[in-house]
Parts: sequence; structure tokens; C-alpha cells
Amino acid sequence: MLKKFQKLLTLALVPFVLWVSLSACTPQPPSRFEQAQQESTQRGATAVVKESSQGAKFNAFFPPVEGDYKRIYTQEKQGFAEAKLKRAGKEVAVLAISDVLNNPAAVQKFQTSSLTIAGYPAVQQGSMATALLVEGRYQVKVLSRDASFTAQDRKQWLEKFNLAGLAALQ
Repeated sequence: MLKKFQKLLTLALVPFVLWVSLSACTPQPPSRFEQAQQESTQRGATAVVKESSQGAKFNAFFPPVEGDYKRIYTQEKQGFAEAKLKRAGKEVAVLAISDVLNNPAAVQKFQTSSLTIAGYPAVQQGSMATALLVEGRYQVKVLSRDASFTAQDRKQWLEKFNLAGLAALQ
């Protein structure tokens, strides 16, 4: 009886072991993070396009400080500049300008949007971010860091950027 049980158990386990072995040998598609890593490290890949604008040039197009708000520039690099917006010492938003030459896929979200702000195509990104695209080249973005900074606040601050000046930037 025991031998018969062992034989049945062996017959039942063989397909399972074969299935596990084949599953372990089958290549899995890379996750999106693994794929991004592969694309960014392959030969000829560039993280920043040489033709992208210097981040320092963007600072002139950020909104002027007014009222209780204080603007603090926090990051500036090739194709990108960012500033924090504080009110009463508390960070309420992040303002950013980026050159989409470094991320051409960023343009796609504006192509299907029916929203415009100051005449430029705009998108809501979740409940905490609003962005617009200037001349198909520069993404201007406002991200709320505090619930008191609403979508209407983000729209008003996007309109305060010197968008015409940014549009003329070469």
C-alpha cells in the first residue's frame, strides 16, 4: 500500500516539478523600471539633449513674488529649473519649467487635452498638479504641496509665469 502511495505521489509531483522548472527558465518581460534602466544605459542613450535650454535661462520667466508668498529657487540644470513657493514659512507649491526636448513623450498628454490656460494647452495631472505646454517645447508646471493650494491657485500661478517671454526663448 505504501509503495502504491509513493508511486502515485511521484506521478503527481513530476508534472509539478516540470512546470516549476519551465516557469523558472522562461524569460520574464522587464518591469517598466528595468526597461527604463536598460534604455537609459544602452550605448548612444542620452539623458539630456545637448540642444535643450540651460535651466538658468528659465529663472527669468518664473512669476514675480507678491503678497505673503516667497519663491526659493531649488534646482537648476540643463533643461530644467524649479522653485518652491512658500506662504507664511510653509511650502505650498513647487513651480517648474522643463524643456521637453529631454522628454518628448511629455508632449503627448497635451495633444489630447481640451483644457487651455492663457492660450496654451494644459492638463491636470492628478489632484495636485497642473501643467501647460508653451510652443510645444517648454512644460510649465505647478504642483500643490499643501491641500490649501487648490487647482484654481495652480491655474493663477501658471498665468503669472512670463509665458510670452518663454515662448520667444530660442
